[in-house]
Amino acid sequence: MIRTVEGVIDEQGNVRLLEPVSLPSVRRALVTILEDRPAQGDAEAVVLSEAALAKDWSRPEEDKAWSFLNQVR
Repeated sequence: MIRTVEGVIDEQGNVRLLEPVSLPSVRRALVTILEDRPAQGDAEAVVLSEAALAKDWSRPEEDKAWSFLNQVR
């Protein structure tokens, strides 16, 4: 399962997650570094589109299309 967790990165590059995470074993992670503050209106657009995107992305066709990401290398 892919999961997104918010965190912060300090000046030395140390990552600190903002919520506890419990995993059954070591996992790989991708880190996206965001701007300090979203541009005016960006945050509102994200919130407004979340429900529509969640409905679209929760379809079986989407799961099938992206299933290759769950394959172990």
